[in-house]
Amino acid sequence: MINRPADPEPAVGAPLVWVLLGHKAGDNNQVMALAENLGFPVVEKHMRYRSTELWTNLLFGPNLLGIRKASAAQLRPPWPRLVITAGRRNEPVARWIQRQAEHPVRLVHIGRPWAHPDCFDLIIATPQYYLEGYGNVMTLDLPLHHIGADQLEAATAMWRDRLLHLPEPRIAVLVGGESGGFHLDRAKTRRLGQAVDRLAQELGGSLLISTSPRTPRHAAGELSAELRSPYFLFDWHSGASENPYPAFLAIADRFVVTGESMSMLAEACATRRPVYIFDMTDKRGMARDHGPVAAMVRVGNALRYKALTHRMAQRFAPRRMRRDVGRLHRSLIGAGRAVWLGQEFPSAEPEPVADATAATHRVLALMDRAPVQQPSAQE
Repeated sequence: MINRPADPEPAVGAPLVWVLLGHKAGDNNQVMALAENLGFPVVEKHMRYRSTELWTNLLFGPNLLGIRKASAAQLRPPWPRLVITAGRRNEPVARWIQRQAEHPVRLVHIGRPWAHPDCFDLIIATPQYYLEGYGNVMTLDLPLHHIGADQLEAATAMWRDRLLHLPEPRIAVLVGGESGGFHLDRAKTRRLGQAVDRLAQELGGSLLISTSPRTPRHAAGELSAELRSPYFLFDWHSGASENPYPAFLAIADRFVVTGESMSMLAEACATRRPVYIFDMTDKRGMARDHGPVAAMVRVGNALRYKALTHRMAQRFAPRRMRRDVGRLHRSLIGAGRAVWLGQEFPSAEPEPVADATAATHRVLALMDRAPVQQPSAQE
């Protein structure tokens, strides 16, 4: 038996908030961003999952069968008044918590839910999801993020001597990788390297490059092989003691982001500096990558497990379960926040992103703490 101290009782009148955190950094960042803005006592619950979680979650509704015993041991009174979660794996857990408490527990889910939207008090989504028509869905322009001014300032101080000698403008290149139907193969990696080098050469600047946990191991070497401009490259690896990513956000004059990463696009757009989206679709690459080898690569990409399941979901799942990141790209481009890599960025500075404020007000209203205010969000 695992003995754990009970969660602290919140101050009188302040609702206790539990945040369910999982293995995806992007989901965790959004959950923490919302929780910290509320100003309530927050308790983090870190979930670890069983390999069978997909089937138990699909078949049994609210349950703890998908999480490991140590994770389940954290879930005991005092029960919260609000649970904030994101991702498929945490949904049944949040709904199980709601059933245990003797008082009402509000559930706020960030992103596309697998359960029916009526199972939640509020869903905070972004344009890539088809969730129109549900009264408890709030659609933001961009995913939430939780990199604050203090963190940016500290990161800049730590990395100043290693980065600020590079010539301006400094272009941050934020590299993702595999996600759903997207895959950063070798041909795309070379195209990305050539395109960002061309941009740096045209502007007379330098490149600040960061890979991520989803980036294939081959990418850093193949990307750098295409570069002639001055650059600094951080090749992400598990256990790295220092990560310049926040410093890149603070000091870069422009950003290039691989198009499959919603969280990196959100963080780059929040700076209100020019953002270029690198197109990760195979369709656009077909005109430039000819020959039997390129054709075999495209077929291989299409037959990957994640690509196959993504296409199956897009074709056969209910509309509310589908995802089209192109909708978010079009929203960003239409609002003047981003362009495709290779296009000119508009001269006008983008408007500030007010999504965090709108989402905070909506949750406070849900907790009977404030009127609903949504300055830039669409219902």
